[in-house]
Amino acid sequence: MAAMIDWVWIQRNLGNIAQLLGQHVVLAVVPVLAAIVISIPLGYLVFRTGRFANVLVALLGVVYSIPSLALFVVMPVLLGTKILNPVNIAAALTVYSVALLVRSVVDGLRSVPGSVNASASAVGYGRLRRLFRVELPLAMPVIFAGLRVVTVSNIALVSVGAVIGTGALGELFTRGLNSAFLTPILVGLVLSLLLALVADAIILLIQRGALPWSRGRRTA
Repeated sequence: MAAMIDWVWIQRNLGNIAQLLGQHVVLAVVPVLAAIVISIPLGYLVFRTGRFANVLVALLGVVYSIPSLALFVVMPVLLGTKILNPVNIAAALTVYSVALLVRSVVDGLRSVPGSVNASASAVGYGRLRRLFRVELPLAMPVIFAGLRVVTVSNIALVSVGAVIGTGALGELFTRGLNSAFLTPILVGLVLSLLLALVADAIILLIQRGALPWSRGRRTA
């Protein structure tokens, strides 16, 4: 593999590679942060619908099945932005992230034993206090598992945006393909994989630090 890489090209383009990597991080992480803010209250509302929650979760699954390229192209029409605006990718990935993360919130809340909720109510916990003091803490391992999937998925999907000219590391793929030059493709591939591994490891460390009681416990 080392023989396939043009190290001189990498040295000459380090600044551009770093810029694309930074853009990739922003486009992948911002939608995840927005999805966390949206998905927890939305997931709770879906959970509270009872049996109808399965229908709503299925509808969100349909949203996630929309091809990413199609959603990237449609976003400028919906938002009134220009086709090359990175906001289009961030907005589309936020939609995907919410569609995935709401299901994790619902599954996490469903994993809380009914006996635990009954005990909390018996000692005087109201619905809101029970949610923040009992249900959400116990649901967080499942939510974190979904968060890891969402983050890694976003890192992969950002590259698809290169087709419309704002794909961060994905631009290295198109550059390499257009010029039949393998080095940019390998650099983009390696950096994308490393970014996904680092992001997953960071989330796992945050989970272990924030939820010490969940260590060693398997999550779906």
